[in-house]
Amino acid sequence: MRDVRAAFARFWPLTRGDRGRLVAVVGCVVVAALAETAAILLFARLTDHALAAGSLAAFWGPAGAWLGVAVAGAVVGYLGNSLAVRTAERFVLRLRAGVFRHVQGLSPDFFRRHRRGDLVERLTGDVEAIEQMVVSGVVGTVSAAFSALFYAVAALWLRWDLALVTFVLAPLFLVAARRFSGRIGQAAREERTADGAITSVVEESLGHVVLTQAYNRRCAEERRLDREARAWMRASVRGARASEMYEQVVEVVETLCVLVVIGLGAWEISEGRLSLGQLLAFAAFLGQLYPPIRGLAGLGLTLTAATAGAERVQEILDTEPAVTDPAEPVLGWPVRGRVDFHRVSFRHPGAERDSVRDVTFTAASGELVLVTGPSGAGKSTLSALLTRFHDPTAGVIRLDGVPLPGMSLRFLRENVTLLPQETPVLRGTVRENIACGRPGASMEDIERAARDAAAHDFVSALPGGYDTPIAPGTATLSGGQLRRLAIARAMLRAAPVLVLDEPTAGLDPVAARRVMRPVRRLMAGRTTVMITHDLSLAPDADRILVMDGGRLLETGTHDELLARGGTYTRLAAPGPRPLRAVR
Repeated sequence: MRDVRAAFARFWPLTRGDRGRLVAVVGCVVVAALAETAAILLFARLTDHALAAGSLAAFWGPAGAWLGVAVAGAVVGYLGNSLAVRTAERFVLRLRAGVFRHVQGLSPDFFRRHRRGDLVERLTGDVEAIEQMVVSGVVGTVSAAFSALFYAVAALWLRWDLALVTFVLAPLFLVAARRFSGRIGQAAREERTADGAITSVVEESLGHVVLTQAYNRRCAEERRLDREARAWMRASVRGARASEMYEQVVEVVETLCVLVVIGLGAWEISEGRLSLGQLLAFAAFLGQLYPPIRGLAGLGLTLTAATAGAERVQEILDTEPAVTDPAEPVLGWPVRGRVDFHRVSFRHPGAERDSVRDVTFTAASGELVLVTGPSGAGKSTLSALLTRFHDPTAGVIRLDGVPLPGMSLRFLRENVTLLPQETPVLRGTVRENIACGRPGASMEDIERAARDAAAHDFVSALPGGYDTPIAPGTATLSGGQLRRLAIARAMLRAAPVLVLDEPTAGLDPVAARRVMRPVRRLMAGRTTVMITHDLSLAPDADRILVMDGGRLLETGTHDELLARGGTYTRLAAPGPRPLRAVR
């Protein structure tokens, strides 16, 4: 229960803003329980004064009162349940948004360590499990507690001796719940983990369906899914067996309690100390009393199962972002675009060696700095550091002389545009994909960016023009066309610093030439750091950096480096290298 209390304390603050609604729900619960108690007492009166006496005149008063109480209870119950559902969903909405917001700020390393499908499961099923603990659990506990209290008081008022017998047997429910909580909780944890694994396998398989079909991996993927599904099935069956065993044990305990009370009641009637109406009312109270007691006992099982989801969500929330905004960021300024790396080193968490070691260079405002080298040389790490997906483990990076950690992430990324190696495509229209470079951009600005990126003609030829829907993995556009949409997006952003990561990777020579023309326009007037194996732009570069093994081996212009006869000469010989896909 310590884990339950810790999880509850962690997520209860999220109910702030809805606690007035929770109080109103509790009020409805109390009124509904009072109405049910009054209805049972009216039933006893109806039995003794109308049914036992055979008097129709004595029927109308209790019957009318009973009907009025039932209608009032139904109205209050409806209002309370409707408000409870709305409050619960608002909590889920708030919690999911908070977790999603936190996830978006985590480093790429976090996403490499966690499978995407498992993260999806944590944002869906696990978040809903937390709601069952924090909101529905609170409402259920209060409802069960007040119902049990009212029925117990009414039972004591009818016959205190029979009520005491009932109370003595009630702890059996708690004993049964405690006995099964451990097994149910462990099964719930395993089931949550297996749910995430199944989602991951499905998401990965569907995302690589071409690879699956081309390499005849259908059977292998089916085996992967079967392995994870069997793990889920085993956990689910264990949890279901434990829950079902608990339910059956509780049914036996409840039957025993009812038989004891009815037996004592029959003896009381035979002695003339109890009327039939009182016994029936007492039996009704007993029937209403045990379910709340069972609910209170079973609440521990629900909380134990929900804690499994809470632990998985807390693991995400407890992961600190690799980079954060400073407490007092420097005020924004008109960025000129000078970039300085001074003795920068970086090692990924858990890695045995640095990805970048002791790198120093400067890109003056408006310069083109080309970074090349073999695969795994650390080139792309420079782009991740400059856009501050990571902070260096040593050294400092400055923009216009200001260290990157001294400015807000929003300001930095508004002034440093990354064109990644993989072309990101959002599910939406072509217009929306370009406009995400600058939210709120006018259609005129979007078309101008598309024209500059040599994308306007093929976009206009699409069936819906700029309103043509596209999605990740779309076959509507070629790789080169998608790359030009990404260039249009970057042009619309109009940041003074541009980071290009393999802009022609995976494209054939014709497509690459079509892409490079708008890339040249994109770079005009901007400080550009281009990471590439394609050295066709090398003669135009103000400076070329040659990296290998995380170190900066050579730096200079194209002609200077060729004259030295070093690593760059081998990379460039006998001229600009053919295009090739990268790592």
